[in-house]
Amino acid sequence: MTKETSNAAIDDYLFEPVQLGPLSLPNRIVMAPLTRSRAKEGDVPSELAIEYYSQRASAGLIIAEATQISPQGKGYVFTPGIYNDEQVKAWRRITDAVHDKGGRMYLQLWHVGRISHPSIQPDNALPVAPSAVKPEGQAFTNDGFVPLVTPRALETSELPGIVEQYRTAAQNAKTAGFDGVEIHAANGYLLDQFLRDKTNRRTDQYGGSIENRARLLLEVADAVVGVWGGDRVGVRISPLSSFGDISDTNPEPLYTYVVEKINALKLAYLHVIEGETGGTRDVPGAFDLQVLRRAFDGLFMANNGYDKALAQSTLATKRADLIAFGRPYISNPDLVERLKAGAALTEPDQATMYGGDAKGYIDYPSMSDEAAVR
Repeated sequence: MTKETSNAAIDDYLFEPVQLGPLSLPNRIVMAPLTRSRAKEGDVPSELAIEYYSQRASAGLIIAEATQISPQGKGYVFTPGIYNDEQVKAWRRITDAVHDKGGRMYLQLWHVGRISHPSIQPDNALPVAPSAVKPEGQAFTNDGFVPLVTPRALETSELPGIVEQYRTAAQNAKTAGFDGVEIHAANGYLLDQFLRDKTNRRTDQYGGSIENRARLLLEVADAVVGVWGGDRVGVRISPLSSFGDISDTNPEPLYTYVVEKINALKLAYLHVIEGETGGTRDVPGAFDLQVLRRAFDGLFMANNGYDKALAQSTLATKRADLIAFGRPYISNPDLVERLKAGAALTEPDQATMYGGDAKGYIDYPSMSDEAAVR
């Protein structure tokens, strides 16, 4: 095989079709979940989101932005929910628009845990967490950014209710017309807080040993699979990331155990953030995340700082089956077409990343728009 033939073959990997459970994906490019903070009052997705997501329907799979499973699960203003009828109806208009364009769409189920603020919580209550350990950082509230507070430790008796919130949200996502759901167990949010020993100081059956710290995630996964079936459920983890002021003293055995257990549920995919969320891919003392790939029988979705070249080489060497792109999808609605053509990518405007209106949300041009202007 010549060098030219070899390179051509590598260039094809990103655009090969792949089967994701019952879904036939036309390519291996995933739109990662991206918080854009444009929901309306009542945590209802806005009409703008119909255009935003349908513009990006050429992705092999869209994973909708992190969406709170309950009012308690909210950590940022202007983020959407999936816990009442008005929200479900709004999401239904979005999924219908994506499907009309030939797309496929999962919803990410989210409970932020301690990464919140009383001003965002029902009745100004303290945010909840596995343990009363104060995080560093700031919350995004109606008054702008304010310091995070010490959360309230959840009582053991409350945890079945959290599982039920996930179950109900999963059912609501089905009613809203999604093709599946992703359980957000990454980035320092509630399920991640239970997994890691920096944030989980519990002495009951949900703390201490790896088995106990993984218990809540596994119960949630079992509940969600009960609604959807394993082949329409994914799980997102960030084993090496400190995002959300979180860490674990020995992550390799922790996440190996988690992945081996969720593998038994025959899930559609495992979504893994490689390195620091939104930061470096090379973390001191990191373990080889291919250990998790080998422990999982479904599709392996890799995420963090991917460009076309890295995506192609990762797929060519079978280190992943799907590649999730985040920031490039903010400003390139036709990312699939741009990558295929080798076209330049538009850089996102940081000033319009979170909150606001149509500007920096649905007005980024496609290649065909740019050609029409010329």
